[in-house]
Amino acid sequence: MSESFRMTDLRAIVAEITEEMAAAPDRGRPASYIPPLARVDVGQFGMAVVTADGDVFTGGAADEAFSVQSVSKVFALTMALGRVGDQLWDRVGREPSGSAFNSIVQLESERGIPRNPFINAGAIVVADVNLGRGRPRESVGELVRFIRSLADDDSIAVDAEVARSESETGFRNVALANYMKSFGNLRGPVEDVLALYFGQCAVAMSCRQLAMAGRYLMAGGVNPVGGHRVVSAARARRINALMLTCGHYDASGDFAFRVGLPGKSGVGGGILAVAPGRASIAVWSPGLNAQGNSQLGTLALERLAMRTGWSVFGRMNASPG
Repeated sequence: MSESFRMTDLRAIVAEITEEMAAAPDRGRPASYIPPLARVDVGQFGMAVVTADGDVFTGGAADEAFSVQSVSKVFALTMALGRVGDQLWDRVGREPSGSAFNSIVQLESERGIPRNPFINAGAIVVADVNLGRGRPRESVGELVRFIRSLADDDSIAVDAEVARSESETGFRNVALANYMKSFGNLRGPVEDVLALYFGQCAVAMSCRQLAMAGRYLMAGGVNPVGGHRVVSAARARRINALMLTCGHYDASGDFAFRVGLPGKSGVGGGILAVAPGRASIAVWSPGLNAQGNSQLGTLALERLAMRTGWSVFGRMNASPG
């Protein structure tokens, strides 16, 4: 545990934040363009913190499964880097986009090279790498097995209804994929690459499962289950850096300002955050802010970072201004 407080303090902090989120008046709105997500009750909130010592602290609906959506891009990126290493960066940038997650604006001026792997265009290129010469169903299964191994939980699966809805409503993603194909930055058939992309976005997990799956990024690339190395320490640091600078789309700077932790959000309302060397954290509340990030999830992480001192920029002793 952190030198600044005991485990009993962390248990109390998680309980306090959960109670505060239950009373929060502004809960945001769920993603309306994916019908199964639009139906989710915005009154729900869940939180799970898994420490470096293996202790788990939960609050609220921490065991309620939700569609992780773009949070899956962290695990897909990890797989793609394992396949092609730094060659990936010839096809995907490492800079914040400053644009919405599904924007097509920059692709023309930058000749089909997406700004980073966490916007939709970048994640579609990552899916192209993970597809390789395989079939979409097999590639989705490979990703799910990878996530299961990280979380040590074989119950994690794809929500078939969400995957189907993604493919029926994902017109902008179809446009992004075809546009990058026209520049030669997509190698596989567009429909196969998108089938993998939609499938990975439809993975359903709880906060507890998501926090467990993210432990390797907290532990310098090592999965505490069995102690095997998932990625090198240097690669774990770089994935965390990308999460900090690009993980919340055009609100990444604001998230770094308020929370100060590497984090990746999804329009299902989940956020995976990492306190390097200390904890893997997952929060979920389906109501989103204007940038498509969980309204209460962001607030909860801000309060957690302030009360624990886990921000990578140092402890904050007063309310942010």
